Amino acid sequence: MLTPETLPAVQRALAEAGVDGWLLFDFRGLNPVAGGMLGVHGMLTRRIFGWVPREGVPVAITHNIEQGAWRDWPPAWTRERYSAWQELEALLARHVGGRTVAMEYSPGDAVPYLDRVPAGVLELVRAAGARVVSSGELVTRFYAVLTPSQIAAHERASRIVADTGQAAIRRAGELAAAGTPLAEHELRDWIMSRLTNAGLGTDHPAIVAVNAGAANPHYEPSPARPVPIARGDVLLVDLWGTEPEGVHADQTWMGSLGPPSERVQQVWTAVRDARDAAIALVRDRAARRAPVRGAELDDAARAVIVAAGFGQHFVHRTGHSIDARDLHGSGPHLDNYETREERLLQPGVAFSIEPGIYLPGEFGVRSEVNAVFGDGEAIITPREYQRELMVV
Repeated sequence: MLTPETLPAVQRALAEAGVDGWLLFDFRGLNPVAGGMLGVHGMLTRRIFGWVPREGVPVAITHNIEQGAWRDWPPAWTRERYSAWQELEALLARHVGGRTVAMEYSPGDAVPYLDRVPAGVLELVRAAGARVVSSGELVTRFYAVLTPSQIAAHERASRIVADTGQAAIRRAGELAAAGTPLAEHELRDWIMSRLTNAGLGTDHPAIVAVNAGAANPHYEPSPARPVPIARGDVLLVDLWGTEPEGVHADQTWMGSLGPPSERVQQVWTAVRDARDAAIALVRDRAARRAPVRGAELDDAARAVIVAAGFGQHFVHRTGHSIDARDLHGSGPHLDNYETREERLLQPGVAFSIEPGIYLPGEFGVRSEVNAVFGDGEAIITPREYQRELMVV
């Protein structure tokens, strides 16, 4: 959030980027970055802008009838008011005319999670005399970075999620061996109950899938179509959870109920090695304090799966941003496949690493860990992540 304490760092970043300021825009929640950075509260049904200049005090451009939402705006900063559209356009021209401004805009929609400003608003700002560039690196640095306490909360959640994922696979194996197999949705409900009892919340139920169901990356088990988890099955468990006001931990664990076939073992090995290639690269760059982009990590993981002959079956990006507000956050993603992720990783950003191979009608394999990119170190969570297929 933009405060008098954080403003100097933001303005230094603006100077380093060679832009005159950051223009934050929102309308009815279209741009969560703007709402989070500006710290507005309550009902906002009119357009708002926040101008953060490279020098001087920030300016809030607000509608006359919605002043209550700005109660936390520092009194030493400027608050401009408008009612008519002509007044709004005049204010924009006064503050940004002739300047280079950063906005939540991704040229060519290269990064959809960043592309938050409608084309019409870009036209409006350009008509005011401004040159618009992407705020991508600013969003990473000031919106997506985690605090030390948030990283600690993420690590605590990751241990609970890891224990639950492994326990779920063992439970499925035990009940299948006893002749009383659980259905996919029953194991999912058991997982959710265990996470809740451990104090973690989630924004969506876990994924439990066997065999052909696991070949669907966004499979949803259902009591309307119960699928038993039986001996001989390949079992995928994808689960996530967060402490209150914390940061999600998001993991996928793989099991085999009985000895896996040679084909299952081959696919597991390719997925694990792809995950480990991305881990090795991010650890190396962090240790050397060398730059790395999310696209590079996607390329590293994807190259392993392509070399194993399964490239056409790795049908999604390698990983997604995890920030303090969203499981699929606004920071850099590990993606050079679905989108063109050009942003650099910054110390404090978190993301998943989760390559997968999906063979329609047969089975799917995914292995997911999380990472926090640091200054000199990349933390991988859970610390004890899956190295071998769990055979139960």
